[in-house]
Amino acid sequence: MKIAVIGAGAIGGLVGARLALAGESVTFIARGANLKAIRANGFKLIEHDGREQVAAQVQATDDCAQAGPQDLVILAVKAHQVDAVADAVPKLFGPETAVITMQNGIPYWYFHAHGGALQGKRLESVDPGGRVAQRIPAERVIGCVVYPAADLLAPGVVRHTEGERFPLGELDGSSSERVLAASACFERAGFKAPVLADIRAEIWLKLWGNLTFNPISALSHATLVDICQFPPTRELATAMMLEAQTVANRLGITFRVTVEKRIAGAEKVGKHKTSMLQDIEAGRAPEIDALVGSVVELARLTDTPTPHIDAVYALVRLLAHTIATEGRGIALR
Repeated sequence: MKIAVIGAGAIGGLVGARLALAGESVTFIARGANLKAIRANGFKLIEHDGREQVAAQVQATDDCAQAGPQDLVILAVKAHQVDAVADAVPKLFGPETAVITMQNGIPYWYFHAHGGALQGKRLESVDPGGRVAQRIPAERVIGCVVYPAADLLAPGVVRHTEGERFPLGELDGSSSERVLAASACFERAGFKAPVLADIRAEIWLKLWGNLTFNPISALSHATLVDICQFPPTRELATAMMLEAQTVANRLGITFRVTVEKRIAGAEKVGKHKTSMLQDIEAGRAPEIDALVGSVVELARLTDTPTPHIDAVYALVRLLAHTIATEGRGIALR
């Protein structure tokens, strides 16, 4: 398949390199040092077992028009960065081009083909003014949940640390030819990419932890195990997750694990800094609205009280505002 990967960070690099090594025609849409490194050296992948490979045949450009129409576009930037690339994405479209969205949190297309009273509803928290939906139509989208973890060690060099699962799903729950083809493509690259009839339920399962542990860690500068083993923050996490579960239930979502099991899973990860804490320390804009603000908006749409989520959302937004105003990260030394 002819595949464009927008975003040559940790996850985009892992996916693009693996696909290229499996024989797909991959073009990275990148910029800056990453673009230069990929053009000069290809993309280097260090697997979790230490094995190193170089995807030497990949292409790289900062111009979607130069890349031209693709069979598949993998959107691998963070949720709050999608708007910045949305104008260029249609330059990669042919008549049948599909887009796999790899953002954490509630996606901009959530209510497309959803059914019920909220069918077609736009979420202002993740797509203000509907700009993204206008440029990347939901009809082209295949939903995806990202479970692997990876680190971008240097421009054009990524290390895969754990995980292989990229569940995929059509927004209407169908097993279309295109989603089956995308799944097979990912499987050939060594990933596990089951086609799910309800991709939204899988999105909520991952979001359940992200909306809780990411902001708590960013505010407390604590790792996952610290949050889970300190009784007050474990209680706060539980309260937030129960509120989110009520929101999801009112949208027809059923969780296949309990709150306690989800928290125990986070505890087992150990001394891990969440991505939001890493962003706060580095002075980068954190993913707040897709992970937390979207749940607050959905709570209002479903008339669900979420006092704990609301309070944490307000605090982490203020923290992000402080960082943006001061132009520096905040880290404990």
